[in-house]
Amino acid sequence: MPMQPWFPDAKLGIFLHYGIYAVDGVWESWSFYTGQVSHERYMKQLDGFTASRYDPAAWADLFARAGARYAVLTARHHDGVSLWDTAQGDLNVVRHTPAGRDLLTGYTEALRDRGLKVGLYYSHSDWNHPDYASAVHPSPRKAGVVDNPFASARPGEEDPEAWARYLAYREAQVGELVDRFRPDLLWFDGEWERTEEQWRMRELREMVLARNPETVFNARLLGHGDYATPEQGVPLQAPQGPWELCLTVNDSWGFQHQDTNHKSVRLLVRYFTETIGMGGNLLLGVGPREDGTIPAEQAERLEALGTWIAKHREAVYGTGAGLPAGHHYGPSTLSADGRTLYLMCFDPPRENVGVRGLHNRIRRVSVVGSGAEVAHRVVGGHGRIPGVLWIDAPAAADVDEFATVLAVELDGELDLYRGAGRSV
Repeated sequence: MPMQPWFPDAKLGIFLHYGIYAVDGVWESWSFYTGQVSHERYMKQLDGFTASRYDPAAWADLFARAGARYAVLTARHHDGVSLWDTAQGDLNVVRHTPAGRDLLTGYTEALRDRGLKVGLYYSHSDWNHPDYASAVHPSPRKAGVVDNPFASARPGEEDPEAWARYLAYREAQVGELVDRFRPDLLWFDGEWERTEEQWRMRELREMVLARNPETVFNARLLGHGDYATPEQGVPLQAPQGPWELCLTVNDSWGFQHQDTNHKSVRLLVRYFTETIGMGGNLLLGVGPREDGTIPAEQAERLEALGTWIAKHREAVYGTGAGLPAGHHYGPSTLSADGRTLYLMCFDPPRENVGVRGLHNRIRRVSVVGSGAEVAHRVVGGHGRIPGVLWIDAPAAADVDEFATVLAVELDGELDLYRGAGRSV
């Protein structure tokens, strides 16, 4: 199936890790897996998960103001606690927490009411399921799989029948998500503990597409996904095809009381523009408290990022990856018709902004947001080797607090010189 056209132009999504781990503010699922807290203490958080102020309409409004076009919510993390009233197993917030209700229906309806695409996160692994630790990766050391009783059988103690039951449980849960909520995107995780064949990834994908042919999958289907998902750092080279950087606002996916290391708005704008300048989307992670509220520090940053995006929307939506590294000292995007370059300048330009390697003649250069035109000239060049485009620094009043964007209108589709210059 071809990639759904909404995804590469979405540019920004919001990633929500919401679950019982927010009660004590511990590392989601991993805290009992690694022994940071006991399994008993981790599961005791079920008693404190209230969702008492959960307002998915307020979430959706915030995401829309942030400039996001989609969101992804953890329907079920590695701890196996489902946020909907699944018929598969008994471990869900409807039956075992004070929240007492399905949390996915309101989320999906609120997003769609505001024109946002619906993403659901689902972990292949379930460290609480009695049948999960019945198989072992055939090359655990090579795959980096830790020998952990929550996740893996001991060599020689595998139980194929139990593993078959687990796969039936997983496929039935995914089927519920697709049939009931019709997600536009399924964001899988937890794939590293088994092989593609053990997981039956191809069959899983085919099952989902038979129910909803327009579903988009992330890469964690081990060869059967639609786009790459680098995590917590902009790659030095863009992955092939569509991709998305998942990044936290602070240092944690879920809510953790002690984590106050929130990235500044300026830094988030930088991550965002560097990502879209390489042709990717940014999936920005926030961690709601157990009551369903998004911390003010995170909401404020989403609002500010949205204000910047709204001001510079022509340089964001309807664009693709811009110039390769070396042509401009900063990221850039290119309009869909290939005739306008958008140059991102993180620091206020002091005298000039330079662009190398443009064969095109320049029709006009202006500041996005203010529309102010700025002078430009081309210096040097020899034959087919173009000179350097020098753009005068905009006036102080036209400089953006976080990143100034210059629109360079070309006389035709972008024509770049990528050679080494005259050699003799």
